[in-house]
Amino acid sequence: MKVINLTDFADGGIIRERVFREKVAALDVESFRDEEVLIKGCADVPIPTWAFMMSAARVAQVADMITFGEDAAPMVLYERAPEPTR
Repeated sequence: MKVINLTDFADGGIIRERVFREKVAALDVESFRDEEVLIKGCADVPIPTWAFMMSAARVAQVADMITFGEDAAPMVLYERAPEPTR
């Protein structure tokens, strides 16, 4: 499982939308191709809901599954539908 820690996107201890958008846009989404991705925040930095949604939308293009929360009890945000069998 690959992890995106949203506290890494903080600027001066806070999530600022402009800086956050720039950092999300710079993510190498190919590194998440066909992977399970955990998007996690931290109690040390308040994470706005839009930050989870924006980062999930960015990696949903390539990831098999996106979850958020903690490693022990992640909640599924997105799961790629299986390819139809013939």
